[in-house]
Amino acid sequence: MKKEELEILCCKTCDIAIEVAKFIKEQAGTLHQEDIEMKAFNNLVSYVDKTAEKMIIERLGTLIPNAAFLAEEDSVHDTVADYRWVIDPLDGTTNFIHQLPFYAISIALEEKGELVLGVILEVKSGDLFYAWKDGGAWLNAKPIKVSASKELSECLVATGFPYYNYNSLDAYLRCFRSFMLTTRGLRRIGSAALDLAYVACGRFDFFFEYSLQKWDVAAGIVLVKEAGGIVTDLTGTDQYYNNGCIIASNRGVFDKALEVIKPEFLED
Repeated sequence: MKKEELEILCCKTCDIAIEVAKFIKEQAGTLHQEDIEMKAFNNLVSYVDKTAEKMIIERLGTLIPNAAFLAEEDSVHDTVADYRWVIDPLDGTTNFIHQLPFYAISIALEEKGELVLGVILEVKSGDLFYAWKDGGAWLNAKPIKVSASKELSECLVATGFPYYNYNSLDAYLRCFRSFMLTTRGLRRIGSAALDLAYVACGRFDFFFEYSLQKWDVAAGIVLVKEAGGIVTDLTGTDQYYNNGCIIASNRGVFDKALEVIKPEFLED
């Protein structure tokens, strides 16, 4: 798809995210315990996630005929196609349930396996992050770039605590300790999509986490790359989208962050 076509498609995707966000905002603070399901340990879902996903899929389905879908709540069966939408209708469900403000809609598009478009809408604030291949990254119609930090001592770091896969917990905690001692601090806001969006606009200098799903990171990967950042897995390879382990960073501190993280996860 041409860059001009991607830009138009991105605008239409943003409109869909804005529409669905209205529904999510209407439901905020209305959930009861019986509305919440546990898919697995510490993995929660509600009718809000499911309804939002169906709304997104229905509307995206009119944009690219015969496109496939990969969606967190399994509203549709994943199939093989040249184009595939990757959707998290409510990234940060636990935050949403507990009325914490950090949750987002995340929508990405793959073209023959390559991520070419990403939209992340922070529902509570209304901040709209979006990017398309070779079109730069944007926040509320203004161009964004990753931060210019060059030393760990200048960095605010984002991370996510593992909540079900504890196999690499010791390695993770060693990295956490190292960054606690060498950076301005670490933040865990509970939404990988927003962590990546915040790296793209320079609020965070870098982000690292393991055991993520494609729908957690797809849109954010596009944003970070188009904002001038770099994305790898925790050992510096390009398998981040498939193995669920990710570092997203500006280019000034990436090598220094990787120097801390890589040895721990190679040994793990």
